[in-house]
Amino acid sequence: MRRIPAIAAVVGVSTLALVGCSSASTEASCERAVSDASVLDLISVSGDTVELSAPVHVEETVFEDLTVGEGPTVTSDAQDVVFDITIVNGTTGETLVQSGTQVAPVAQWGEFYAGIATMLDCATEGSLISGAIAPDDLAPEAAASLGLGEDDSAVFVIDLQKVYLDKADGAAQYNDRRGMPSVVLAPDGTPGIIIPDADAPDELVVQVLQKGDGPVVTGEQPVRVHYTGVTWDDREVFDSTWETGTSASLSLDQVVPGFAAALEGQTVGSQILAVIPPDQAYGDAGQGAVPPGATLVFVIDILGLDEVAE
Repeated sequence: MRRIPAIAAVVGVSTLALVGCSSASTEASCERAVSDASVLDLISVSGDTVELSAPVHVEETVFEDLTVGEGPTVTSDAQDVVFDITIVNGTTGETLVQSGTQVAPVAQWGEFYAGIATMLDCATEGSLISGAIAPDDLAPEAAASLGLGEDDSAVFVIDLQKVYLDKADGAAQYNDRRGMPSVVLAPDGTPGIIIPDADAPDELVVQVLQKGDGPVVTGEQPVRVHYTGVTWDDREVFDSTWETGTSASLSLDQVVPGFAAALEGQTVGSQILAVIPPDQAYGDAGQGAVPPGATLVFVIDILGLDEVAE
């Protein structure tokens, strides 16, 4: 059974280039669509209040930016986003949902709320977006969970609070240390790690493959990352967020010392290669799929910083 993202807890029941130095991908330009629909004039937004001056029904999703933010742009449905949302029944004017959301990729929203994905396409962090979503742009399960009739449109107001990168987007950096792993990047950013036929270094080695220009990782906030980890000797992937399709939010005091040291002081948008010796990883005991005494190799994409939980 498919699981509908909860808008209330999220809605409904009220996610190849060879790199010795690295090759950063260049995103295509993202042009924000503009809806020219008079029906948008029927929607009034004031603070947390959304009112309709007449019933709203649309055959296709339309929207407008009431406020245009200056933060990162949604250029991929793989990007994680966080937003506050108000949903109103377009027929009755009844407010159905007022809620914040958890971190989730745009694609997860689009599976059940295609209209949300449309409204977020090329939107910028900090934007306030008002729109009307057509019945066909809501999955039947989602419409039912909201209490919408088969022909009801829904008015959505989205306060886009956070947009994360989908992969590192920094400038390629040159690294010339011999005997280090190489990284092969798939078009979506998924890394493959090539271990050289050489002994692993005895000390922690950290290389910046791509240098981002975002905020610095200090350890005061959790850092959101994609990563792949392999063991040097076995050349086996033992953990990868790319395989699960879900980024990870990590506190530096909750990861092995070498991983924390590799991240601290780096910037959002960077891609890091870290070779972590056993004494800064899982030591002689190992853990899970990591054998005792293993040297670990990680490729880490720094996607953003999370808010500190209160």
